[in-house]
Amino acid sequence: MIPKTIVITGASDGIGAAAAGQLAQEGHRVVVVGRSPSKTAAVATHTGGEYFVADFAVLDTVRNLALQLLAHCGVIDVLANNAGAMFGRERRITGDGHEMTFQVNYLAPFLLTQMLTSRLLESGGTVINTSSAANLLGRVDPDDLELERRYRPFRAYAAAKLGLILFTREFDRRYRLRGATSTTFHPGLVATNFLGEHGMATRAGYSPLRHLVLTPEKGAARTLVYLAGAVPGQDYATGEYYRRGKVAGTNRHARDPDLAEALWSRSIATLES
Repeated sequence: MIPKTIVITGASDGIGAAAAGQLAQEGHRVVVVGRSPSKTAAVATHTGGEYFVADFAVLDTVRNLALQLLAHCGVIDVLANNAGAMFGRERRITGDGHEMTFQVNYLAPFLLTQMLTSRLLESGGTVINTSSAANLLGRVDPDDLELERRYRPFRAYAAAKLGLILFTREFDRRYRLRGATSTTFHPGLVATNFLGEHGMATRAGYSPLRHLVLTPEKGAARTLVYLAGAVPGQDYATGEYYRRGKVAGTNRHARDPDLAEALWSRSIATLES
């Protein structure tokens, strides 16, 4: 095994923390990123001590994170965009002027990846995006990315997770021949704080499936740890969406190249506006 430098966001607990611990045990250099300084530092004590703090609800902290990573990591073999959340019934707007679910789950990871793309190309690196089976119910409208019309919490979350798959495929299309790749996956229904932080309706929706819930360690090991440690393009096909270690079906819109390109262009324009 050749040790890699692996950056994992959303690593202060849950899947990200579990994956970070397992990858560090395998001998990789793991840089953990989280929103909570104390929780992220605690994870880092078990993974080599390298960590950064960023709140994806504040884009300037994401920009600062990218600059710190560029200064700190001469090589980035893996960027795992794992941070994400579902928010409440009311449509919330961040200080950057974006709908909260869209920004945290999609726009912030997109921004971070854009700022690190040159380093990923230099490193022959790969991007791993944590999506969700919720993508199957998602719809992405480039003219209404932030659901100003007909907002619902799950609708916003599903759209963001579908957006990540479209972004994954467009990144891979653009950069694979230049040496950088991208892949996305569904970790399974994992018992993390996510299941208990987003309101009674969300918990009620999950409760009939409690017997199917994985521990973070099993959820991470099945997906993120494998993809991060394997050789993209050799051990697995890039640009794909994985579930339980195999290429899985997605929302039919996820394979629309025109939609992927339109989303990419609109995302760039949104960040530049």
